[in-house]
Amino acid sequence: MPATRSGPARITAENWSFRRADRAAAVLHGLDFSIAPGERVLLLGPSGSGKSTLLHALAGVLGDGDAEETGTLALDGTHPRASRGRAGLMQQDPETQVILPRVGDDVAFGAENLSVPPEQIWPRVNDALRAVGLDLPLDHPSSSLSGGQKQRLALAGILAMQPGLVLLDEPTANLDPEGVLEVRDAVASALADRSATLIVVEHRVEVWRDQVDRVLVLNAQGGLEADGTPREVLVARGEALAAQGIWLPEHLPELPPFNSTPGRQLMTTESLAVGRRAVAAAQGLNLEIQAGQALAITGPNGSGKSTLALTLGGLLKPISGVLKAEPELADGLGAQPRSWKAKDLIARIGSVFQEPEHQFVTGNVRDELAFGLRHQGRRGTEKEGAEKEWAARVDELLEALGLADFAEANPFTLSGGQKRRLSVATVMAAKPKLLILDEPTFGQDALTWAALIELLRTALLEGSAVVSVSHDEQFIEALNSRQLLMPEQPESRLSDPRLTSERRPGR
Repeated sequence: MPATRSGPARITAENWSFRRADRAAAVLHGLDFSIAPGERVLLLGPSGSGKSTLLHALAGVLGDGDAEETGTLALDGTHPRASRGRAGLMQQDPETQVILPRVGDDVAFGAENLSVPPEQIWPRVNDALRAVGLDLPLDHPSSSLSGGQKQRLALAGILAMQPGLVLLDEPTANLDPEGVLEVRDAVASALADRSATLIVVEHRVEVWRDQVDRVLVLNAQGGLEADGTPREVLVARGEALAAQGIWLPEHLPELPPFNSTPGRQLMTTESLAVGRRAVAAAQGLNLEIQAGQALAITGPNGSGKSTLALTLGGLLKPISGVLKAEPELADGLGAQPRSWKAKDLIARIGSVFQEPEHQFVTGNVRDELAFGLRHQGRRGTEKEGAEKEWAARVDELLEALGLADFAEANPFTLSGGQKRRLSVATVMAAKPKLLILDEPTFGQDALTWAALIELLRTALLEGSAVVSVSHDEQFIEALNSRQLLMPEQPESRLSDPRLTSERRPGR
C-alpha cells in the first residue's frame, strides 16, 4: 500500500482512570505504561476488565460526557480525542462498522474522510481487501456478508486508512480457523515495516503471542496486572494468569467427561433450503434434533451457518423443503415455529444472535433476564408466585455467569464478553426445550467459558437440545456435540452438508 502514514504513534498513560456515569467503581484504574512508536502489544485480561474501554479511549471515541476521567492518557502527547483519525479501531461487533452498501465503498470510507488523495484511495482499497482475504468484487453488497466476512471488511477499512495506531478488538473471534490465520498474517504483513503501532485484544493467546513484542495484562478491577515480553508475562506468570481466566495453551480449562442421553425428536428437516431474499445460502439439509443432544454447526465463514440458525429458530422463512417442529416441541401449536406467537416461541425455542445488542430490549440487566419469563405466559401460575420464581431464576443466572455486580447496569454498557453471557442467559432463563446459539463463547475468558459450559451441560441433562454455531473446538467437544459441516460454495450457495452422527469423545 502507498506509504503515506504520518509515522507510528506513541502512547502514554500516567495514573489514568476511567469511570462510567452509571457505575460506582472505575472500569480502569491507575494505569501507568508507555508504548513506543511501532511496538506490537497484546492486551489481555479477564472478561469485563476494561480492555475494550481502553481501546475506545485511545481511539478518542468513548463519548460518555458524564464519565469521570482522572490522570493522563495521551497519543503523541495529546489527548486521543484531539487526534481522531490518528488511530484506526476495529470493534468487537463489526456489524456496527459496516456503513455503506457496497464492499469497495465501505473500505474507502475511512480514507476518504481523512482526505486521502483520490488517486491513492482505490489502490489502497484493493490492497487492503487482498490482505485480509476478502476476495469479492468492489460492488458486492456488504449486507450479504456473514459476520466473519464483516470482520474482514472492517479490518480492510482500517488498513486502507493507514493510521499511526491500529487497535484491534477480538479481530479473529468469529472467524473460521483458516480465516484466523489469514487475518493475523494480514495484520503482521501490513505492519511489518513498523509504520504503525499495534494493540490487539484477544482472549486466545496462542494466535498472537509470536507476533507481538510485549504483553499488557489487566486484572478484574481494571488495573495493570503485568507488563513485559511474552516470555516474561506468559511463561513466568502463566499459572497465576490462568487462575484469573487468561487463555494460555499450557493451562487450558480442565472439564470432566460429559455425556447426555438423547430423548424424543424436537425438530426435523427434509431437503431444507435456507437463505435471505429468496437466495439460497444452504440447501439439501436433512436434520434430526433430539432432546438432550448437542449439535454444532461448523464450516467456513459465509457458508450459511447463521442463516440456518435463524431459520431453525423460527425467525426466517425456509426457502424450500420441510422444517417441522415435532409434538414434543410444538406442545399443541402448529408444526411451523415461524407461525407461533412471540410468547409461545420464547417458551419453546431460545435464539442467541451473533450480535448480542440485537436482543436487548430493556434498560438494565436484571429486567433483561426477566423479560422472557414475564412474557411467555405460563398458564395456571399465580402472578405473585411467578414473580418470586422468576426472581430466583434471574438471581441464579446472574451469579452463575458473573453478572451479579452489573444487575442494575444498562446492557449496552457491558463489555463484549458480558453482553454475550447476558444474551445467552436471557434465552436460558425461560428454560426452552431448544436452545439455538450463534457463537456463544465469543469474548469469554477461561473462567466464564467454563461457567457457560456448566450451564449448557445442565440444560442438556434436563432435556433441552443445544444447537450452536461455533468455531470453538473446545466448546464443541465439551458438550459432546455432533457436527454439521457446512461446505463453502461460490456465492455462498451450499450443497451436501455432511452431518456426522458419531459423537466426539468427552474430555
